[in-house]
Amino acid sequence: MKVLMFGWEFPPHIAGGLGTACYGIVKGLAYNGVETLFVMPSASGDEDQSAATIINASDVPVAISSTLDVDEFLDKVQFVHIGTNMVPYLDPTEFHDLVEDERRRQVKDFRVQYGQKFKFSGKYGANLMEEVARYAMVGGTIALQHKDEFDVIHAHDWLTYYAGIAAKRMTGKPLVIHVHATSFDRGSADNIDTRVYAIEKRGMEAADRVITVSDLTRNIVITKYGIDPSKVITVHNAVDFSGRDNIQVERGVKDKVVTFLGRITFQKGPEYFIEAAAKVLKRTKNVRFVMAGSGDMMNRSIRHVARLGISDRFHFTGFLRGADVQKMFALSDVYVMPSVSEPFGISPLEAMRTNVPSVISKQSGAAEVLRYAFKVDFWDVDAMADQIYALLQYPALASFAAKMGYDEVNALKWNNATAKMKKVYESVVNK
Repeated sequence: MKVLMFGWEFPPHIAGGLGTACYGIVKGLAYNGVETLFVMPSASGDEDQSAATIINASDVPVAISSTLDVDEFLDKVQFVHIGTNMVPYLDPTEFHDLVEDERRRQVKDFRVQYGQKFKFSGKYGANLMEEVARYAMVGGTIALQHKDEFDVIHAHDWLTYYAGIAAKRMTGKPLVIHVHATSFDRGSADNIDTRVYAIEKRGMEAADRVITVSDLTRNIVITKYGIDPSKVITVHNAVDFSGRDNIQVERGVKDKVVTFLGRITFQKGPEYFIEAAAKVLKRTKNVRFVMAGSGDMMNRSIRHVARLGISDRFHFTGFLRGADVQKMFALSDVYVMPSVSEPFGISPLEAMRTNVPSVISKQSGAAEVLRYAFKVDFWDVDAMADQIYALLQYPALASFAAKMGYDEVNALKWNNATAKMKKVYESVVNK
């Protein structure tokens, strides 16, 4: 079994959990006898290719095989070209003429772009939508070039869905999309990015199977996007434990340490962590709180800490990656994930693997599989503070949670999760 996989990032250069998950998935697939061609917008050359062959989309010129002309190619990837200047009130003739003019312009533009390479940033900047569209064009080219080298296409999150659809249309191979998060996780239900939602919905509809990282996410896919439940399958995330034993760190303080690690955004609930910290500090002073990460709410969070008067007990580290993440866990006595909406959440698994007892939001996919994490509603800062305080003040409780949590997460391996993914592949290939 061979898979053409579209991702957006891959260790060691990552901005969040998606790249880490992709790394665990390709290693698990290799263990289960699945070969992976992993496509990413901008590879650095230092990625671990022991379990997958990396294809750098920035090195691939857009090309058309001898059996396709420009019009046919554009017809197959027409969904990429989103008209931004459409006038809403036109009679049918005027509208037809406008659409035809736009089609001719796109053909002309594509002839200029034919044979060119796009230098992708692979970031999440202002021109992200343009990169997503171009990634689809290159993705179609890569799929044609490697048509005989894979059996199924696997696309991760909305950034790669168009590339996955292009690959499917150009080759006829089945498409599996992997939903790690949805628009409803990134913002409130009445404040989602409609452009991203449209891409997500199109990807889900075009896919032969949809893999979700939790039943929580599966329910969102079915109810919010109208996808047939029979093709939506939950495969819970896991964590890669290789090379993480015996981490030795030297603590510079005698105080206990409570850690939040993740993007400092609305979805992750940083404000609730800060409020809980203030409540704990009213009951004990021998504790420090750490917020490790970066995001659009960082400055707001710093001001929030200052207003509550706990700045001397609160530390911001900025974004951490690789070994620094493991060191942060090793320095921690309690880990907290207060997410407002978390499709899964790998970080508590990593914390528990480092013998750190964890408090997690009930509104997370991880809550479906972790019996020995303490669970709380993200908004209930009093209960959150109580659980943190108990783990800090009662060593027997913390020891029990650490031991049972360690044993529990050791059973959540990517080898097992990807065995389920392989069965999903086989179901669409055989079909």
